[in-house]
Amino acid sequence: MSHPPSVPPVLAEEAEFISAVERRMEELLTGYRDRAAAISESAVPLVDAITGLVRGGKRMRAVLAWWGWRGTGAAADDACIRDAAVALELFQAAALIHDDILDRSDTRRGAPSIHRSFEARHRQAGWRQDAEHFGVSAAVLTGDLCLSLSEEVFAAAAEASAHPAGARAMFNEMRFEVMAGQYLDVLDEVEVPGKDPAAALERARTVLRFKSARYSVVHPLGLGGTLAGADASMLEHYERLSSPLGEAFQLQDDLLGVFGDPAVTGKPTGDDLREGKRTALVAHALDLFTGDQVDRLEAALGDPDLDRETVEQIQHLLESSGARARVEEDVAALGEASLAALAQAPMREDARSGLDHLARRILGPLR
Repeated sequence: MSHPPSVPPVLAEEAEFISAVERRMEELLTGYRDRAAAISESAVPLVDAITGLVRGGKRMRAVLAWWGWRGTGAAADDACIRDAAVALELFQAAALIHDDILDRSDTRRGAPSIHRSFEARHRQAGWRQDAEHFGVSAAVLTGDLCLSLSEEVFAAAAEASAHPAGARAMFNEMRFEVMAGQYLDVLDEVEVPGKDPAAALERARTVLRFKSARYSVVHPLGLGGTLAGADASMLEHYERLSSPLGEAFQLQDDLLGVFGDPAVTGKPTGDDLREGKRTALVAHALDLFTGDQVDRLEAALGDPDLDRETVEQIQHLLESSGARARVEEDVAALGEASLAALAQAPMREDARSGLDHLARRILGPLR
């Protein structure tokens, strides 16, 4: 696979760890599938849905945890960090399943989202009652099961670690923050618009921080360090470098939600507009748009039937007003802050180099 010059490829040692994580995840999910079949063959699709979903993705959270672990000098192939990485991937899958329900998303990574897959199963079988309700119900249960499996795997990994209590506390904090962040995201879609731009931006940054940035970057790195027994000073340095990196990652994702290529994102162009996402991009637009332009944006946000032409018009406004440029500038500044903090972190040089490599890949061509 070719990469733009500014986006480094996956390191060979990272690829080896990713392969170990995927083998372990497949082994565990095969066991869970057998457990479901022992209850009833009809329960097997719950596990199959999870298995299909976790086959995709870049394993960013798993690799961040591994570098956090490696930064302490811990062994690269220890089963503890491998299983913790599996737990993080399952946690991510659970979050995606629930997120797609909340956002009414039809697709995920170019395939039907889990609730749409179960809805299609209902229709194809000709079952009774409401197919859409069945799809959502089955997906909620699948997401809950995935979250429970994540907890089960992480609990075992934590018990085998150097700091079980600290690892469990951080994992619990991560789970709580994601739920609170998800609620704030849903709330922002329905509250009456009209906040001043500064308040809108602050709320958007709060949502991105707790819904995504911290569980995507901050907690995985910190969990890797905590499991290996990192002291408070090292964990503080980890957070100093991972907080801006996580926010930069999510800001880029917000740009993809409006401007992204469906072939890359697996979702229709402008999906965040249709879902009514009040991102930092939207907050900047409210500050820069004229009154008529604000009205057009507000009318578009949350309209599930938004056509391609209107999406392109909003995209043009976001470009020409400078709103997109502001977000890209924020990404660049956050990226530089993260890399500067990484340079000062008290960690092994091989781990620092690997984490620098990964951070530049996360920041991508916008840096």
